[in-house]
Amino acid sequence: MKSFRWLALVLASGMPVTVLGDVAADIAAEPASRGVLQETVRLDGVIEAVQQSTVSAQTSGTVMELPFDVDDSVAAGELIVRLEDSEQQSRLSQAEAGLEEARAGLRDAGQQFERIEAVHQRGLVSRQEFDQARNNLAAAQARLERARAAVAEARQQLAYTRIVAPYGGILTERHVELGESVNPGQPLLSGLSLEQLRVVVDLPQRYADSARAARKAQVTLNDGRVLETGEMTFYPYANPATHTFRLRMPLTEPNGSLFPGMLVKVSLPVASREALWIPASSLIHRGELRAVFVLDGDGQPRLRQVRTGVRENGRVEVLAGLDEGERVVSDPLPLVGSDRLELKRPEGDNP
Repeated sequence: MKSFRWLALVLASGMPVTVLGDVAADIAAEPASRGVLQETVRLDGVIEAVQQSTVSAQTSGTVMELPFDVDDSVAAGELIVRLEDSEQQSRLSQAEAGLEEARAGLRDAGQQFERIEAVHQRGLVSRQEFDQARNNLAAAQARLERARAAVAEARQQLAYTRIVAPYGGILTERHVELGESVNPGQPLLSGLSLEQLRVVVDLPQRYADSARAARKAQVTLNDGRVLETGEMTFYPYANPATHTFRLRMPLTEPNGSLFPGMLVKVSLPVASREALWIPASSLIHRGELRAVFVLDGDGQPRLRQVRTGVRENGRVEVLAGLDEGERVVSDPLPLVGSDRLELKRPEGDNP
């Protein structure tokens, strides 16, 4: 700690420091080298469920059964709401009775047409009577089809009194209570599935073109865990209020610890440029001061203040204070702790 305070004062004064004697011998050093820096923008994304919906009533009735409540898990096809069905049962019975009546009418019309057709061939009845019998048969067939449709509709209305889960998931909201009367279109329950999740992020307009061209992104949680994503989907229009483009990516491997509404960090590449890199382990920092030990022509390490940029993959970008090819000490801690550091005044300065 004492050495760090001393180094901070030395760096603030701008005076160079060298290492005396054997402390500088056999030290590891690496040259500062140039490489490509991929500039990225980090945005806040939100996890949402791919399947989330609100189930509404499709017939009128009184709520008789609510087997599940909020935060309950429901399997696909499981009963989630049951309505009182006496009215629907009565309509189905009436429709089925009408169907039987239509079948009887069709049999009667068919028999009548067969008799008229037989005597018409012998010329014993007029053409008008034959046409009337044929038309009565066609009308009876139409009445039968209408009765069948009425039965199908009544059965469907009866089925609407038993609402089942369209997919497996978790209930998020209950809009009705037991004994409440509902009408068609009234919301009953809301839910979502945790099996399919995606990330949604609003992309500023200035990054839209580069993000569309690169089509790469990294999604991370607050704990640093990287999430695997699928193909990126860009909305073809900008939000007129925020002037941002919506981007969404499916999560290919949800592990049960992710829930809709959680915030994640989305990193998108927006540009690339040349940068000067040194190992991150070679950097000495104290407060706002950053420095490295640079080997001079005699192989002696000299402390030099530098200005740094981004960090990535165990390396640090140097913005100023170092040239390409200069060798920096990879592990400066033994030198920082040494008591054989020499402070040198620049040439021309008076002691």
